Amino acid sequence: MEIRRKDRILDDKRAIELLQTAEYGFLSLGESEDGYAYGIPISFAYNLEDNALYFHCAPEGHKLENMKRNNKVSFCVVGNTQVLSKKFTTLYESVIVFGKADVHPSEEDKWFALRKLIEKYCPNDLETGEQYIRTSIHRTHTFKITIERMTAKAKAQEINR
Repeated sequence: MEIRRKDRILDDKRAIELLQTAEYGFLSLGESEDGYAYGIPISFAYNLEDNALYFHCAPEGHKLENMKRNNKVSFCVVGNTQVLSKKFTTLYESVIVFGKADVHPSEEDKWFALRKLIEKYCPNDLETGEQYIRTSIHRTHTFKITIERMTAKAKAQEINR
């Protein structure tokens, strides 16, 4: 899918910054058994080296079942926003990635994903985070989205970073 407003395409450098720094994003999954699409806010970590997103979740549930049925997903993060009420518009930055979810991680992949999440969300507690992983890895599931394509756009000429 091509971005209609070419003047709003966000450069790759800023798109990657958003993937590295956004606190959370919205995971969108295909049609569930009940016929509804499923989207959820979720924390994540981006890894530049393999251009992939990493997540953790419970070892069972609607999200995993849906991805096992159809592993094509999209994930959206929103950066800075600013409502300009007198102009009836909003300035924004956003990135949408499209890819396939791998919901069958090896033990090594699980460790990698959990370490990336600890590095992002708890950078001052890496040692404690390693201990936490050791005690909770058996009750935690992870999955990875390998990014196949990405779109990023902004209406951000006045946003303060």
